Amino acid sequence: MIELVIDQRRKDLGGFEVGRVLPFAKHRMVGPFVFFDHMGPADFQPGFGREVDVRPHPHIGLSTVTYLFEGNITHRDSVGAIQEINPGEVNWMTAGSGITHSERFETLRARGGRLHGIQAWVALPDGQEEIAPSFANHGPADLPTYESPDGKLWSRLVAGRGWGAEAKVKTHSPMFYCHWRLGAGVQAELPAEYPERAAYIAEGVVEAAGRQFTAGQMVVFEPGQPVLFTAITDAIVMLLGGEPVGPRFIEWNFVSSSKDRIEQAKADWRAGRMRLPDADDQEFIPLPGEAP
Repeated sequence: MIELVIDQRRKDLGGFEVGRVLPFAKHRMVGPFVFFDHMGPADFQPGFGREVDVRPHPHIGLSTVTYLFEGNITHRDSVGAIQEINPGEVNWMTAGSGITHSERFETLRARGGRLHGIQAWVALPDGQEEIAPSFANHGPADLPTYESPDGKLWSRLVAGRGWGAEAKVKTHSPMFYCHWRLGAGVQAELPAEYPERAAYIAEGVVEAAGRQFTAGQMVVFEPGQPVLFTAITDAIVMLLGGEPVGPRFIEWNFVSSSKDRIEQAKADWRAGRMRLPDADDQEFIPLPGEAP
C-alpha cells in the first residue's frame, strides 16, 4: 500500500527555512503536483529585514498554489493582481505562457508573528501549458469544509474534487488537495478514486498501513486501496494527488514538457522580455548564477 516515504530536505531561503519535499529524485511528481514546500513554521519580530521577501521572478507551465496555516503574504503579479494572502485562503496563480510575481511580507513585518504554510506547484497538462496567465484568490466560502460533531475531525478541500465535494477553484486536470486537522485518536480515510495519492504530515504523528509517520514526511501510496489514518497525536495532514499529466522538466522556476521551451523562457527572462508586476517593478531575481 505504501510506495515510498519522502523526508523533507531543509532549505534556507535567506531569512527562513522551508522543507522541500517535491520534486524528489525517486518520485518527481504526485499526480500533477510537481513541487511541494513546507514554509516554516518561522517566528518573526516586527521590523525584520526585506531580505526575507521574494523579489519578482518568472514562471511558465504551472500553477502556483499558496495555502497558509498562519501568517500573511502580499502577492503582486504581472497580470495586475495585488492580493494579501491570509490563513485558510487559496492563492492560485496560473503561469501558462508566462507570468512574473513577487511575495512580500509587509503585514508580517509590521506586526511580527509566525509564518507557516505550504506552497505547491501544479503542472499544467498537455495542450494547456501555454494558456493565458491568470490569478484567483479563494476564501473559505469556496472551499468545502467538514467538522465532526465533537470537533476532533476538521477537513477542508483546498482544490479539485474528493470525498463527494468540489472546491470552487479552477483546475486544469483531475486532482485533489485537502487539509485535515485531526485530534488524537481520530480516524479518517483517504479514498482510492485517484491513481496517484500522497499525504504530507505538517504537524504531529499519524499511523497508516501499520506504520507511524511524523511531521516533515510525505507518504506516497500505491493505487487501488483506500487508506485509513489514525492520529496518534493532534495532527495536521495535507492530502494531494490526481491523474498524472506526464513527465515534466523543471529548471529554476520553469516547468515544461519541452526542454527547448525552458531554454526559451530563460532567454526571455535574461533579455528582459517578461514583464514585471506594475506594482513591483524596481527589482527582480536574476537567473541562478547570473548577476542582476
